[in-house]
Amino acid sequence: MTDVRPPSDSAEARGRPGVGALLADQMDEAGERREKRRDIRPLGRLWPYLMRHKVDAAIAGVWLILSTAASLALTATARGAIDQGFENGGAHIDRWFILLGVNAAFLGLATAVRYFYVTKTGERVIADVRKDLFRRVITLDPAFFTSMRTGEVLSRLTTDIQLVDTLLTTSVSFALRNFLTLIGGTILLFIVSPKLTGLVLLAVPLLLGPLFLFGRRVRKLTVESQDRFAGAVGFAGESVDAIETVQAFGREAAADARFGQAVEEAFGVSLTRMRARALMTAMIITVMFGGVTLVLWLGAQDVIAGRMSPGSLLQFVLLSVFTAGAVGALGESWGDVQKAAGAMERIDELMRAQPSIAAPPAPVALPEPPLGEVSMSGVHFAYPGRPDLPALKGFSLTVRPGETVALVGPSGAGKSTVFRLLLRFYDPQSGVVSVDGVDVRRADPVAVRDRFAWVSQEAPLFSGSALENIRFGREAATLDEAREVAEEAQALSFIEALPEGFDTPLGERGKSLSGGQRQRLAIARALVRQSPILLLDEATSALDAENERLVQTALDQAMAQRTTLVIAHRLATVLNADRIVVMDEGRVVEEGTHAELTAKGGLYAHLAQLQFKGGETKAF
Repeated sequence: MTDVRPPSDSAEARGRPGVGALLADQMDEAGERREKRRDIRPLGRLWPYLMRHKVDAAIAGVWLILSTAASLALTATARGAIDQGFENGGAHIDRWFILLGVNAAFLGLATAVRYFYVTKTGERVIADVRKDLFRRVITLDPAFFTSMRTGEVLSRLTTDIQLVDTLLTTSVSFALRNFLTLIGGTILLFIVSPKLTGLVLLAVPLLLGPLFLFGRRVRKLTVESQDRFAGAVGFAGESVDAIETVQAFGREAAADARFGQAVEEAFGVSLTRMRARALMTAMIITVMFGGVTLVLWLGAQDVIAGRMSPGSLLQFVLLSVFTAGAVGALGESWGDVQKAAGAMERIDELMRAQPSIAAPPAPVALPEPPLGEVSMSGVHFAYPGRPDLPALKGFSLTVRPGETVALVGPSGAGKSTVFRLLLRFYDPQSGVVSVDGVDVRRADPVAVRDRFAWVSQEAPLFSGSALENIRFGREAATLDEAREVAEEAQALSFIEALPEGFDTPLGERGKSLSGGQRQRLAIARALVRQSPILLLDEATSALDAENERLVQTALDQAMAQRTTLVIAHRLATVLNADRIVVMDEGRVVEEGTHAELTAKGGLYAHLAQLQFKGGETKAF
């Protein structure tokens, strides 16, 4: 076991809000903020991305105009075919229909080119957004993820981005084409018959009412639906990640019921949104086509009276259908725009999140070659959200180059917190943490972490091959170097026994391996890093006695060449440490060698008695 952790697992047990409650509160607050925002303003965040590909966007725009013009030109050729094609016994009818065919062929070509460039530009923009969003996520420090679940982040990386993708690759093209059709069609309608067109425009105020009346309601419900679905995805991610625990405790039915309830709540909100959007569309189309029908009846009276040619009426009918269809389609597209705007707002919230741990404007360079020295002086630290439960209280420690120091003490003493501060996952509220004589807050976190090779107790792996997992420690490592460190970590034999050896995929998080195998692979990953400082958080805890002895020998060899800090729960693994630092309640209470501390009769002597004389192996 490790010591004090960021607030997550035990928050509810202490009677304080758990992560689920905190997330719910934050989603409510986020929802209130979103309601105050104007409809589509978040989509402006996409403009810089679009400008990166302005040539493709311009080409798409040109062909968008050409395809719209070609579709409207069909009405003119149809008018010519009716009014002039039948003159002189139909002498010119073939010419007009050939022209109509050429018009249709050009419309097909223009539509295809428009589709290609619009889709290409949209997909390129979305690819850039995805990369930037993930780049932002991996720079956020652990404190951020204590208030936002992984599932919520993944929902924004997948579901929300997909909504924006649909907008850019489909809805925007559809909406712009219909908007141009509306503008061009309206102009042509005025040319064909100003009187009838004026009557059509009288229906416009009746169309704008439903659009604005239901538009805000649809957007609000869209954002609420996305938030509820994100909550469901977050819970599902937790359950799947801990599937063995869920099944071991027989909680499948409870997990299923909870997820089902969350999905049904999201569906209920979506259903309300769909009803509002359907009603909005129905009202728009009814008013528009009802008005067009009335106007066409009046046009028919003009044809009978000789004030209008049959071809003109046909063109007016076609233009009216195109224009009315464009208005109805714009109503549909507006819903997609609002949906994407809600998604983009959620994406932008994550994109604008700033890590609390970042390099200063002018970072101080760490000395070269590395010294391998770490120091903590008067450090006070409490995890975010838990200021009343400090993990370290005036903690001070200096580890000299090449020295091996063991940190021991009861669970919750602050041992793993020391590692987190050295790696600069967090900054202390007061005190100084330095590496090679440089305050870590004045240095680039990447440069600081490059001085460390860390083996955590949980030993997380990735879904790639064994070689890829070892090279995660140092990407430039050769196969021979990977074999060498695997042999040192007692991992070579089981790796070579895999079906494809070092190239065998290990499955998600390396779950195809046993706990001990994963731990040995994690140790090999740390050894290949060739960093001057080793951080070992109970690195042999998952090994059996035989492999523990072998790996401990390998670690002893590695430690002889590096500065090493070891978190030890089994005291037998640190008997030969240069110094043993005993921690309790975030403070150093004892310090010395095993013999010195045993002779003092303090906390260490008590722990040693429990393990060595009591015949038990307890985890501290």
